[in-house]
Amino acid sequence: MGTVALALGAIFARALTPTAGAVAAAFGIVIVVTVGYPFLILLILFVVASVLATQYRIDEKSKKHLQEGAVGERGVSNVLAHIIVPTGLAVAMFASPSFFSAGAVLYASALAFGASDTFASELGVLAGRARSILTLRPVPPGTNGGVSLAGHLWGFLGALTTGVLSALLFWAFGTVTVSPLVVVGVATAAGFLACQVDSVLGETLENRGYLTKGTTNLAAMLASVALAAGFLELGGWVR
Repeated sequence: MGTVALALGAIFARALTPTAGAVAAAFGIVIVVTVGYPFLILLILFVVASVLATQYRIDEKSKKHLQEGAVGERGVSNVLAHIIVPTGLAVAMFASPSFFSAGAVLYASALAFGASDTFASELGVLAGRARSILTLRPVPPGTNGGVSLAGHLWGFLGALTTGVLSALLFWAFGTVTVSPLVVVGVATAAGFLACQVDSVLGETLENRGYLTKGTTNLAAMLASVALAAGFLELGGWVR
């Protein structure tokens, strides 16, 4: 019921289209059934934070044509880009209990990227200036590959907040054996770095029509998971 209520709330808040809300609810049910409430709560917090960031100063964004959709709502492609990877990890954790602790950190890292990307784009765009991530030349705010100091700060805060909330939830529910500090560090680093990957892909491939916004987000989220897996392996934190 929690996933359905969340989806309905997002629809009524005009943050998701009805179809996107239905898709989000379906995937949320899979997550809670396979890996439990800590992961669903983390997903809910991510959605709520994304809605708040998207709707913040929405009138100003709309006047500058910087909003998602018509009034800030996100469609099916955006939802799928951000929920396929976490759901896949949840199913993998359910199928292989030995993967659970590592999978939990990867799950947190995937959502850390989602929060970092959303905060950087929805709040950073209000800074009113941006530069190309590759050439550092000034570009209009909202341009694919455009970054700003404010965007970087918001992106880091999004990743860090997700890492901290993940560690607290995993600790409170006794979910994983990984140190909370490792969860925070890995999720924050992987999520924030993947946000930069998203910007590079946006400038190099999305602007040329090889990727859509959704596939760019999906590729960057996969990069976040890969980075987190590499950090865990290098640190020897999960066996």
